[in-house]
Amino acid sequence: MNDVIAQLKNHRSIRKYTAQPVTREQIEDIVGAAQMASSSSNVQAFSVIAVTDQARKDKLEELCGHQSYIGECPVFLVWCGDLSRLKSAAERHLPEQETYEDTTENFIVATVDAALAAQNAAVAAESLGLGIVYIGGIRNRSEEVAELLDLPELAYPVFGMCVGYPDQEPGHRPRLPQQAVLHWNEYDRERSENGVEQYDEVMVKYLRERTGGVKDTPWSVLMAEKLAQPARLHMREFLRRRGFELK
Repeated sequence: MNDVIAQLKNHRSIRKYTAQPVTREQIEDIVGAAQMASSSSNVQAFSVIAVTDQARKDKLEELCGHQSYIGECPVFLVWCGDLSRLKSAAERHLPEQETYEDTTENFIVATVDAALAAQNAAVAAESLGLGIVYIGGIRNRSEEVAELLDLPELAYPVFGMCVGYPDQEPGHRPRLPQQAVLHWNEYDRERSENGVEQYDEVMVKYLRERTGGVKDTPWSVLMAEKLAQPARLHMREFLRRRGFELK
């Protein structure tokens, strides 16, 4: 195992940070690494807002469901899918031609670009001794987040990311066995299902140990319960207001 793979396999979500500041230069280096992520047709359809102002972090903490580590981390990065630059280029160079920036395909491209860039940033941050945690709660109140950050049309928050020096040493959460996610040449449903059954046993043991026996729900049950609850049903209409017809 080389050093890069070892670092990747050592990833843990960090939700408690020291008071040590993260410098502007560190954030610029991290985002520079993010910019080198692969991008479909080189569209680079993402932007990132680095929030250091305490009042804005506190407001984002509220909008994301009162997750205290957002207000406590030195820097909170908001990763956005962003097609506004492409729309601007089209208006400048093809002012009379119909364009298709609002399609489902371009929405997927922008979302994937943001995710790829953010993961590069996460690896870069951890290589500097920093810790991160992704915040999907940025989509809880998307409209208010977009207004707070003054996002242009065709830009939307995909997720947030706390960045700071770790003040905790959490254990590693087990992942699905590889047989559940890796398929050779075609999808092997039986192999995947067997992997999930094995993972249920692993997670029951993990939860019992982590919670002192308070929790022991199998992973597949947790996922079933998650799908049975509506989540962020406002997103479709929010994206339409952002300029995406999703044709």
